[in-house]
Amino acid sequence: MCNQAPPGHQPAPRPTDHDMDAIEAERTVSAPHDTRPRPTIGLREAVAVIVGVVIGAGIFKAPSLVASMSGGATAMFTLWIMGGVVSLIGALCYAELTTSYPHAGGDYHYLHRAYGRSVAFLFGWARFSVITTGSIALLGFVFGDYMQQAIPLTMLPAGWGSTTYAVAVIAGLSALNLRGIRTGTGTQTFLTVAEILGLLLIVGAAALFTDQAPAPAAAATAATGASGATTAALGMAMVFVLLTYGGWNEAAYISAEMRGGPRDMVKALTMGIVIITVLYLMVTWAYWKVLGMDGMAASEAVAADVMKAAFGPAGEKIISVLVAISALTSINATMIVGARTSYAMGLDWKKLGRLAEWDSERGTPTVAMTVQCVAALALVATGAALGGGFKSMVEFTAPVFWLFFLLTGISLFVLRWREPNVPRPFKVPLYPVLPLLFCASCAYMLWSSLSYVYSQQLGGLNAAWIGVAVLAIGVVLLLLLRSKTDQ
Repeated sequence: MCNQAPPGHQPAPRPTDHDMDAIEAERTVSAPHDTRPRPTIGLREAVAVIVGVVIGAGIFKAPSLVASMSGGATAMFTLWIMGGVVSLIGALCYAELTTSYPHAGGDYHYLHRAYGRSVAFLFGWARFSVITTGSIALLGFVFGDYMQQAIPLTMLPAGWGSTTYAVAVIAGLSALNLRGIRTGTGTQTFLTVAEILGLLLIVGAAALFTDQAPAPAAAATAATGASGATTAALGMAMVFVLLTYGGWNEAAYISAEMRGGPRDMVKALTMGIVIITVLYLMVTWAYWKVLGMDGMAASEAVAADVMKAAFGPAGEKIISVLVAISALTSINATMIVGARTSYAMGLDWKKLGRLAEWDSERGTPTVAMTVQCVAALALVATGAALGGGFKSMVEFTAPVFWLFFLLTGISLFVLRWREPNVPRPFKVPLYPVLPLLFCASCAYMLWSSLSYVYSQQLGGLNAAWIGVAVLAIGVVLLLLLRSKTDQ
């Protein structure tokens, strides 16, 4: 027989989303101090993480696409500079968020404070299910493909070499990061230095061991001109530029662990963007110097063509190793920041509380890191089964990423309005102009990715349904968590 309330008794109102936010925040604050992130990351390591996340395989492919759409060298270099400027504007916005709200959850935490934990959970789910783990798996395959070219595993059946390399590198780097944040960031610093030296090798090869590419014929110049590209083509070129710059926002996930506090966080973001922009301009110059605009546009492997022109057939082996190092660098950096989102979700949801276990001696979320490794390996298995379809599946979720990136940009306005008394060690200069420009660039990328995905098919279905499915599954999981969460 059911218990009935006494006459006149009114049931207690169901806690709202923001009530639950306050309850969970109190639970987080009351946790023992040594079970939460502590300042252990220096400026050098933070810059290495930012540079490592951003500079992946894209710089070895995107410049040829940008060259084919630019219409001239002046426009091409201007686009790369603009990409750096847009990224720097975004970094300044993130500098305010990271210094005002230092938290291992990064974007997840800002979305939580601005919109409540339901929106934050959907972001965390998308990040765990495909954005972060999918990136790790794809980069694992990139590493495997190029390592198979450099050091082929001939003893394995055809097609197994790349997958074996992918599994080995994901498991190996996860083990390194489970040893502790110092091991992870130390590895990251070493890999980032190796990656930068590799890019400088391309620049040096172009400067010292090759001749200047011949100028295009007069007729071709008259036909295209320095500004011969259409507005639509330049816009699409900018999409590829911004994609190549993507990832600097991952610095937000280590904001609570910076030894130098807010000042070093701002330095890390700005220094990282400046270093990346300079490297991109130098490498693009190297491609242009050796191949010219027409050669860049026609090249299927622009970096390999430059190295082959400088060193002959050995150059192709060198570039395979360089791409593999870049993939390795991005995988390790993504692992460091990715697991911290799951850690933040564990703090907010009691049913996910195991994810919030933090090893204070090692300075790492051990359970979240382990779960991330298992999920990435599962996606590698999926990729091995689906082949190229897996790459498309991950790429077609880009609109989900840009949607939440836009919401994070808007959260800066929301939090300034809702929490005006929160100390802000750093404020975005020229507010609200720069944040509006950042949000506009995110909205443009969201529209561009939606347009691209809507025009694609995967398995006979419109590719736009893939992102919808990811969010729909997240909604179902959210409802299950809410129905079972102790309130």
